[in-house]
Order: sequence, then C-alpha cells, then structure tokens
Amino acid sequence: MTVIEFDHVSKSFPRITGQQLLRTHILRWFGPGERHHDFFALKDVSFRMHEGESLAVVGRNGAGKSTLLSLAAGLATPSQGHVTRVGRINALLELGSGFHPDLTGAENLILNAALLGLSRRKTMERVERIVEFSGIGEFINEPLRTYSSGMMMRLGFSVAIQADPDILIIDEILAVGDSGFQEKCRQTLDAFLQSGKSLLFVSHSASNVRDMCKRAIWLDHGAVIMDGDVSEVLDAYEGRDVLNQQS
Repeated sequence: MTVIEFDHVSKSFPRITGQQLLRTHILRWFGPGERHHDFFALKDVSFRMHEGESLAVVGRNGAGKSTLLSLAAGLATPSQGHVTRVGRINALLELGSGFHPDLTGAENLILNAALLGLSRRKTMERVERIVEFSGIGEFINEPLRTYSSGMMMRLGFSVAIQADPDILIIDEILAVGDSGFQEKCRQTLDAFLQSGKSLLFVSHSASNVRDMCKRAIWLDHGAVIMDGDVSEVLDAYEGRDVLNQQS
C-alpha cells in the first residue's frame, strides 16, 4: 500500500531582492502571467513510498530535502502537483519544534503528545516510558530553556516514537546527542520498521542512511537525480560530490 505519494510536485517561494513597492506586491499576487522571480525549492518531483518502507532523501544543502519533508508531513502545500498521505504521521523536523522554553519538560511532553494526536489518558499512561526512554531523569521537571540540544532531541524523539505513528519523518535530528542514545534510537527505529511502519529519513551521515534505509532519493536543486537502492544512490551521490570538490 502506498502511504505517501508525490505526483509532479513543485514548491516555489517568492524571491525577494531588496525593498519592493506595494504595487509590485499587488501585481505579483494578482497580476496576469507567470511570476518570474519565484525560487523553486522542488521541481516536478514524483515518487511513491510504500507501507513498511524505509526511504532516505539525500542531497547537498539547499537541494530541497527539508521542503520535501515539510510537504510530506502536511506542514506545507505544493505550488503544483499533489501530495497524498495515508496513516498517522509524526515529524521531527526541527530541534525543539512544538516545545515552549518556559514550560518544564513534563509540561512540554504533555503538550507535544497532544499536538501529535495522543489523548490525555494515553499520554499519562505513557509518561513513565517516555521519560525513561529519554534518560532525562529529574530534569523532566526543569524548564526547557535549561536543556541542552541533546536533551531536547531525546525528549522530542521519545514522545514521537511513543505516539505510535504509522509514518515517522526525521530530518537530521538524530545527529544531535550522545552516541549511546543514537544507538538506542537506531534500535528503536529497527523495531519500528519491523512492525510494518514506514520511515522517511534525511541525514548527511552516509552511514546512518545505509543503516536505516533500503531505498534513497537523491535531490539536487529541487529535482530528483536518482531513485533506487540506497547503496547505488549513495555511491552515485558521493561520487558526484567528490568530482565537484576536485573541480
């Protein structure tokens, strides 16, 4: 079963080059003809992600990876084409997203779980497991502003995985934190995939991509360069990167 499908998807953003008069904005918004100053973060992207699949998106900075994940998570809408999703999606796209710095870790846990669709009853049933997995311990009752980036990542991942999504979307966040917790995350994601769930994953770490995913999509300047077996895609991508560095 297809759980995420991109059908000729493009995403554009207005390119601002200095101050513009009000009439310029009005003409751009409502005027006839094509908008020539838009920047296309994604260009005519099509792919299908299937139930139980682990799919990585690779590419250099600015290739469109985060834009693709935002569209897949439903946090943005395409400028052209269609995105279809089936099942519950949890996304870890930015460190501390969904958290408030003045609330305690425990309060943020409850808030974030609610944002992910968990009822208060289910959240309270899973609080102990979430805190134990995160390893935060007594700091769970301290304000989030006192947390390190690694602590925020551990709490965010723990809530997201305990919310029992059908599809988990992760953008680089596992690069933060100590090696012990990263290994625990990998083991948890392995069990997540073995249960038939789906993973959409972005990382600049080739070893993490190879470990976590069986298929990869290579993006460059918003376009799909290659889609296939993770080893074949990474070999091609890394080979191109080496050539670019030598030229």
